[in-house]
Amino acid sequence: MDLRGTKEFLKDFAKYIIFIIVILLIAIYVVGLQQVVGPSMSPNLDNSNILILDKLTYKFSKIKRGDVVSLYYADTKYLIKRVIGLPGEYIEFKNNKLYIDGKLYNEKYLNKDVVTDDFSITSLGYDKIPKDMYLVLGDNRQDSLDSRDDTVGLIKKRDIIGKVRFRLWPINKMKIIA
Repeated sequence: MDLRGTKEFLKDFAKYIIFIIVILLIAIYVVGLQQVVGPSMSPNLDNSNILILDKLTYKFSKIKRGDVVSLYYADTKYLIKRVIGLPGEYIEFKNNKLYIDGKLYNEKYLNKDVVTDDFSITSLGYDKIPKDMYLVLGDNRQDSLDSRDDTVGLIKKRDIIGKVRFRLWPINKMKIIA
């Protein structure tokens, strides 16, 4: 009885199984796809844009102000927002300007016509952003469900899925997201 054919089949089968497992691990722990739903990140990201997420970065480095992130919201929903406030900071918007610990901060990523209503984290019941929590906002401040809404509030680090790295779709708007 010749078992060479069976051995070759098992070797090839094992290679395919290992390949599938590696792909699944990458999809679960390293990268992911996320679709933008709604206008809250407009004009930087538009409704139905498909994004590539980096799920690994925040395991080894800190979340930074200005990062665009995907996060869990209300168990079955996901949001795409920009990190504005970091742990230990006092955040306040006055007269359409962002102040961090009392100092004016220029939001370079926003269009000049964006209006942000007056807001401070004290309205969420905090003097400063607690450890491992973040204040996130949409770039379209007039039409965004974000940390200013008490149903969202400050975001826990564990609820951040990953950093948005690349806009994949539509093809004519492909670009790296800083």
